[in-house]
Amino acid sequence: MIQGVGASAGIAIGKCFVLPNWEWELPEHKIDVSDLASEFERLYEGIRTSKVEIEQMKDELREVVGTSESSIFDAHLAILEDPVFMSEIQGIIKRQYKAAEVAVKEAIDHFVTMFDLLDDEYMKERALDIKDVGNRLLKHLLGVPEIKLPTDTLPFILVASELSPSQLAHLNPDNVLGIALLAGSVTSHAAIMARALGIPLVVSLEGKLQQTIETGDMMLLDGGDGTVCHKPDAALIRKYAKLQMRQKEDRQRLRGLAQVQASTPDGKQMELSANISSVKELEIALAYGAHGVGLFRTEFLYMDRYRFPSEAEQFVIYSQVAEKLDGKPLIIRTLDIGGDKHLDYFNLPDETNPFLGYRAIRISLDRKDLFKTQLRAILRASNHGNVKVMYPLISSVEEVRAAKEVLEEAKLELEAEGLPFNRSIESGIMIELPAAALIADVLAEEVDFFSIGTNDLVQFTLAVDRMNDQISHLYEPFHPAVLRAIRMTVEAAKQRGIHVGVCGEMAGDIRALPIWLGLDVDELSMSAGSILQVKERLLRTRQQASRVLTEQLHKCSSSADIHARLDEFSDQIDRNSQNAAAIGDK
Repeated sequence: MIQGVGASAGIAIGKCFVLPNWEWELPEHKIDVSDLASEFERLYEGIRTSKVEIEQMKDELREVVGTSESSIFDAHLAILEDPVFMSEIQGIIKRQYKAAEVAVKEAIDHFVTMFDLLDDEYMKERALDIKDVGNRLLKHLLGVPEIKLPTDTLPFILVASELSPSQLAHLNPDNVLGIALLAGSVTSHAAIMARALGIPLVVSLEGKLQQTIETGDMMLLDGGDGTVCHKPDAALIRKYAKLQMRQKEDRQRLRGLAQVQASTPDGKQMELSANISSVKELEIALAYGAHGVGLFRTEFLYMDRYRFPSEAEQFVIYSQVAEKLDGKPLIIRTLDIGGDKHLDYFNLPDETNPFLGYRAIRISLDRKDLFKTQLRAILRASNHGNVKVMYPLISSVEEVRAAKEVLEEAKLELEAEGLPFNRSIESGIMIELPAAALIADVLAEEVDFFSIGTNDLVQFTLAVDRMNDQISHLYEPFHPAVLRAIRMTVEAAKQRGIHVGVCGEMAGDIRALPIWLGLDVDELSMSAGSILQVKERLLRTRQQASRVLTEQLHKCSSSADIHARLDEFSDQIDRNSQNAAAIGDK
């Protein structure tokens, strides 16, 4: 077995189709000075044709995965209009008298090499975008056909060094069993789109393959744990086929719980909501019975484009989501960029530690023009549903008050313009910094709700970068310090009488469920795919027993002790369920 990185869950078993790397044959001769004008015209014609193709792919993809994911191609269009990229190509043609295709290839190599040298995963992904757009342009300049995927209906596992969004856009999810990539990451565009399409994906296999994979070879992959097997034997195929069937049966069984009320056997009702970044994800969440949206990550509306989205553009998306929720709550988080999230068109400063620097609410309060534009769009959308606004990375009362001032300014402007909105819109904050947890009682006086962002709270409480492989083992959500910070936050919210929810990975982790029940948390917001699993466990877990366990956990001195007690509690629930089922059979 080969160990890669799981980027989109699911098991795939089948024959491979290996996507070849295209090698361009470029002309070596120089062009005559009298041919410069015609060479530039060839370049511009290739650009026009490439733009038409990209727009067509964007339209086709929008029907499959929604507006947010299809907007990936806005970044590709922006590259073809980028003055720096175009100036590089034009300069090579004009100064070195090289053919347009040669100039394009040299410009691609220049920028890809420059971005690959940066120790930044986001910039490496942008290098792939440039390569994809450049190769499309080269294809038109050279008049060569595009590499095509199999046209028959026989499903296959796609194997490639890397996969661009435009290549992925042409995939028929019914024909693609899974994808194995040598490069890539869980945050790449390919990974985002694979998850949206429901295609199992394993990335980061570079240097781990023991032999060359050829088209027609058998393969199995598990996009959940990141394992891949090239030429598996019959026994292994039978084993994974059973696991695959079990996963399918589990999904079908769990879907029967979609409209079942999320309530414990002793009557505690829990709101199980979804974290989303697009309308497509909302549709999936609603199909799984989501109570609402506990976290709308608006930063994805700002990514993969060449400028900030306008108020009108944001209003259309926010109001569309609010209307589809039909009265169910929609919590919209304001722009959360910085750290590991960048925008191509917004230059962030180079920082030694960007996670502790200029990001999230700090950017919004510094760039109040951008902040107010977003708040105006959110306020206008509040006239179309149960919309709430939430501010990220809050560390002080001053930040909350400053944000509320800008919100009030936006309200006054809309009133003056006669535009309708909910004057009483609720506003809340994310508790994801130790500072916020320590003053949660003070912050609770300022807002209508808390949402505990466990990912950053764990990271900052323990001073552990979870993306750093050398220390990622120290990233421990069930550390005693983390649980104390969470308890402090929930108790402050309860004392003030405000709503308190949890988002982040811990919300969808069934091991943590008794902690949320024991603390009497109001809402858990998670990825849509986790909702039904959490609901199934909730239906079998008593709040009173969870309260007893939670008190025991807060007396534990180590993560190991906490894990042991959680495992014991989980095993007891399973035994109780089995006993109840046995009695029912009799």
